[in-house]
Amino acid sequence: MCGHSSGAIGFPLRLLAREVYDRVVALKGENAVALITGEERIEPRDARYFCCTVEAMPRIGGGPDGPLAFVALDEAQLAADRERGHVFTDRLLNTRGRDETMLLGSATLEPMIRQLVPRAEIVTRPRFSTLTHAGARKLSRLPPRSAIVAFSAEQVYAVAEMLRRFRGGAAVVMGGLSPETRNRQVALFQSGEVDYIVATDAIGMGLNLDVTHVAFAGLTKFDGLRQRRLTPAEMAQIAGRAGRHQKDGSFGTLAGGGAGGAGQAPEFTDEEIYAIEEHRFAPLTSLYWREAEPRYDSVRVLIDDLESAPPQPGLARAPEATDLAVLKRLADDPAKIDARTPGSVRRLWEACRLPDFRQSGPDTHARFVARLWQDLRHGHLGADYVAARIAELDRPQGDIDTLQGRIAAIRSWAYIAQRPDWVLARDEMAARARAVEARLSDALHARLTERFVNRRTSILMKSLGNDAALLPVTLAEDDIVSVEDEPIGHLEGFRFVVDAGASHSDRRMLLAAAEKSLPRLLGERARTVAAEPGQVALADGALRWRETEIARLERSGAAGRFRLAPARDLAQVPDADRQALMTALEAWLAQRLTPLAPLATLEAAARDPAAGSEARALLLTLIAGHGAITRQEAGIEHLPKELRPFLRRLGVTFGALDIFAAALLKPAARQALHDSGIDARPLAPGMPPVVPATRRLPAGYRHAGSQAVRVDVAEKLLRAAHETRVKAGTRHFALDPALAISTGLRRDGWARLLHAAGFRVQRARALRQGASGPPAPDAWTWRPAPRARPAPPPSAPEGSAFAALAGLVRR
Repeated sequence: MCGHSSGAIGFPLRLLAREVYDRVVALKGENAVALITGEERIEPRDARYFCCTVEAMPRIGGGPDGPLAFVALDEAQLAADRERGHVFTDRLLNTRGRDETMLLGSATLEPMIRQLVPRAEIVTRPRFSTLTHAGARKLSRLPPRSAIVAFSAEQVYAVAEMLRRFRGGAAVVMGGLSPETRNRQVALFQSGEVDYIVATDAIGMGLNLDVTHVAFAGLTKFDGLRQRRLTPAEMAQIAGRAGRHQKDGSFGTLAGGGAGGAGQAPEFTDEEIYAIEEHRFAPLTSLYWREAEPRYDSVRVLIDDLESAPPQPGLARAPEATDLAVLKRLADDPAKIDARTPGSVRRLWEACRLPDFRQSGPDTHARFVARLWQDLRHGHLGADYVAARIAELDRPQGDIDTLQGRIAAIRSWAYIAQRPDWVLARDEMAARARAVEARLSDALHARLTERFVNRRTSILMKSLGNDAALLPVTLAEDDIVSVEDEPIGHLEGFRFVVDAGASHSDRRMLLAAAEKSLPRLLGERARTVAAEPGQVALADGALRWRETEIARLERSGAAGRFRLAPARDLAQVPDADRQALMTALEAWLAQRLTPLAPLATLEAAARDPAAGSEARALLLTLIAGHGAITRQEAGIEHLPKELRPFLRRLGVTFGALDIFAAALLKPAARQALHDSGIDARPLAPGMPPVVPATRRLPAGYRHAGSQAVRVDVAEKLLRAAHETRVKAGTRHFALDPALAISTGLRRDGWARLLHAAGFRVQRARALRQGASGPPAPDAWTWRPAPRARPAPPPSAPEGSAFAALAGLVRR
């Protein structure tokens, strides 16, 4: 066509017309090429080349400026098709190019061409590749790059689902898909993302695929009238997808009923195998014909012309197609259709020829056409009405069947919208319809891929047959582990977790894929953590990185000293990287626990022989209390006074109620004690002087009514109270609560604290009614707690050796 000054090609599919249009545009430019289909019209004013569906191509080969130089009809053997054959026959007989006309089709058409077009020159192009029968194979034994052909949507879904589970998935092609969705599904297969494609017999026309084997899940189909066996020519049309140009292919059947269940495998007969392999088929003996230029005097005359007998031998009257069936149903109610003039009859016939994209059958489709005709017979469809119908379908939600139904419906409105004599604002409405179809097609492709393609399994099935160590396993910043950009799991710290969405059968495969590459990934991670240990956190005696435990502290015997035990997750880290990580963590931990140096000092003093047993006992009790104990716990009555200076030099404070090491009450020290797991008591962050009292007090605090006060602050308040008592020099004295209130302690809490230290209060009398002046202060007294006397030893039985020994000690 491109070798002539002008031309047109009629294609059986909108998809093919669009594909060739794009190729011709690349050669001739957009302004020179037109695309005309039932649902899309791109018609530049200077167009010289026309890519059309057969129904939309110029009937006599004429362009806008006269006859075209070249005309071609693709897949001309479809003139024998029950539904569309009469259109192909009309173009075969009547559409001619000024300089050249080409009829492209199967060799089975040759006798009819010789009979109907005697002057035609017949040129054959033999197939370069061969087809070989491979017999029946189970789904699990099909070779990669196979196509499985089924003849019902249910069987297509069942086969595709099994391939998804066992082979990573399959592309799906059915006649009900939009061209955009079908293209994208084919692209999944052609790109190698999946190795299998499951299709209906729609695969037999207009799709050139890199298929090596075609497996038939069945050999019968419903042709609109009955369930029948495929003809050898139809089998060959489908099997011919295997092998292209000089690449041989094979064909066979699918064992096991096609979906892995019970069922006898279909079988080719010897005659069918011979016909397919040798490419020899029974020639066509007639083509379907219908009057292409009927009269429009009335609806009855129109129907009679459409049902008239063929004008010459070799032609057979076409079976009743959907458009004629719809016209007959509307003609049953003349008052409703109200078509009396030739113009209205022609317009009615054009409405009846709206394709049944939804495959709903003549009765349902006739109701849709009748509703459309009610608007068309009075003129055009309003833009608002068409826009509302298109908007109703602009919903990409739903399952596969729902989206297929919406796509079929929007294709009807796309067909309607591109008719300039039907719709006002044609260009805008057609563009809206195409945009909605594109969105629905994207959603349908996503649903098909989501349901029938497990890309991860597909990649692993291809790769694990080779060396798993060669797998391109990568780790993303969000800890996702991927193979060829397909997630297989994630790392939690140094532990690999299989993707939660993986099926049980996939888990072993994913673990095997990750096993070889994990040491490398974990080694890189260990080096990263060792270089930046500041990202590590210490809590509850464990070191955590990104909230995952990587090591745990274990006591080494001395207080405040630990050794690190690596977590089990680090076992897969290479030895050198693991050792470097542990060294870096130990250095970080030593710095992190620096505030615990006073605890180590107390422990060293407790081991000093010069400390004496009494001081050693107190130090050990203080260490066990993590730096703060009550006087009762300390057993201070047994401590000689001459040892107190030794303990004070170690930072030990002897308070009125508590004995404590002030350095261990600082926020950093308490945080280190808590995080290292030494002190399991609650922590008061920042160690404020006063906190609300709870059932279990934070470490370093004592009760003071409804509050708790830090023990060193409590000692400061009690010391101030004793200084005031000494200065007063009397038995009764007044105490100022200002210091306590400045720390945040309320009056009642302050009074409770003083009471615990031996102070007693006598409340002042209130002022008489009507009296003025400041109230009298409360009177306080202090009574020291009696010294605790050691309990007498238990008496020994009379006459025993222990009684005699006791008597010697008393003397």
